[in-house]
Amino acid sequence: MLDALLSPFRALGRYATLMGRAFASIDKVGTYWNNLFIQMVRVGIDSIPIVALAAAFTGAVFTVQTAYQLETPFIPKTIIGSIVAPSIMLELGAVIAGFILAGRVGARIAAELGTMRVSEQIDALEVMGLNSVGFLVLPRVLAGVLMFPVLYVVSCVVGIGTGIGVGHFGGFLSASEFLEGARQFFKLLDPTIGLIKSFAFGFIITSIACYKGYYTGGGAVGVGDSTTQAAVLSCVFILVADLLIALLLL
Repeated sequence: MLDALLSPFRALGRYATLMGRAFASIDKVGTYWNNLFIQMVRVGIDSIPIVALAAAFTGAVFTVQTAYQLETPFIPKTIIGSIVAPSIMLELGAVIAGFILAGRVGARIAAELGTMRVSEQIDALEVMGLNSVGFLVLPRVLAGVLMFPVLYVVSCVVGIGTGIGVGHFGGFLSASEFLEGARQFFKLLDPTIGLIKSFAFGFIITSIACYKGYYTGGGAVGVGDSTTQAAVLSCVFILVADLLIALLLL
């Protein structure tokens, strides 16, 4: 009973220790530059198609549903752009991309490191004198923090662009009306908060995945469990971080 109660605190301590060891070696990132570049491509560039696809459908559906709910002669059509564009910049652009990357990037990182752990490749790196945390964990976490804002921008551009297109060609409102509404209620704080969320989500996804993968045990079953836990925990903590950022900054 006591062991079960202390388990979350023990896990938090191991997570904090791992991140501390990773960022303690940040001054040697030049040594792992090639690995960092590879991870930035895998986390960021390779994720652009799926993030853009999800953003496109989100923007399209959100525009259609907003038009349906505001179908009244007493409300100008420009209000659709006033709702869709800020909502994507403030919330959907970051959260939708975060959920997708939790499954795609988080699960992959946990599976990679977990497989290396159970096959004793991480132990071999330590025997060769390499700092395994600096070599494996730090590049992946930095890649997530650096590339997630790029994916957030892609998500916003594609989502709003698709909303404009669907609104125009679907006959709900013209592109000029959509843009007029978006400009009318634009606040610089919206994309600023979206970018802050993207930095936070990038760190959450990659750090949790690295923690789960690095401390994997139990062979193939353990790798599967770590992969699942990394994806689920990333989604949960994305929601928690989303709420905290909203409470603190809005």
